[in-house]
Amino acid sequence: MRLTVIGCSGSLPGPNSPASCYLVEAEGFSLLIDLGSGAIGPLQRYQDLHAIDAVCISHLHADHCLDLCGYWIVRKYYPRPGQTRVPVHGPSGTAEHLARAYGLDADPGMRETFDFQDLRQETWQLGPFRVTTALMNHPVETYGFRIEHGGRVLAYSGDTGDCDALVDLARDADVFLCESCWFEGPDLPEDMHLTGRTAGEHAARAGARKLVLTHLLPWNDSVRTLAEAKASGFQGDIEVARQGAVYDLA
Repeated sequence: MRLTVIGCSGSLPGPNSPASCYLVEAEGFSLLIDLGSGAIGPLQRYQDLHAIDAVCISHLHADHCLDLCGYWIVRKYYPRPGQTRVPVHGPSGTAEHLARAYGLDADPGMRETFDFQDLRQETWQLGPFRVTTALMNHPVETYGFRIEHGGRVLAYSGDTGDCDALVDLARDADVFLCESCWFEGPDLPEDMHLTGRTAGEHAARAGARKLVLTHLLPWNDSVRTLAEAKASGFQGDIEVARQGAVYDLA
């Protein structure tokens, strides 16, 4: 199982990275986790857009889903012979949300191009991957993901505040891709995002082996976020996600 960071900027594209998008591959199957604003451009450096087998969307904020509009253009107006609808697994209302974003009628919207399927809290098979989804602690319906293949585990937080379900999702993960949007400070909004410290605390409770901090705001200092995570008590490896980074979970 291979993870490639396509985009890791929080809330909007930054100068060095688009918003959230992660490519997960195994056995010739390509899965996108999120396709946020600005991501579809650099994605083409790593994968043929017609070779994407499925997409999972954690939630419907623009920095996690908006470039599905551009992907729809590719699949609708530049089709390949024999192509089928791409499965898009997302929160309830994903099809309607994207139709509104592009100014389409809700019916058919993008349904002739994408096979929309509602996420639930469950464990299911997606190509070669065993996927577990759980609701996170965010103002809109948001899912975190646990992706297993060949005895290896990748966990992804999506966007979340403090969340016991995230600890379960990341239990013994080889790579824990965890949002760390805020700096430590007073009066942080509740039930929205983690800091480097709280991301580290969740990783420690989960017994994860490697913590990759992602979804940092473009104006935040990644050195400070990393220092806060290292002060959390987590004993595993910690690093900050960067666009183009590759992790082989073999």
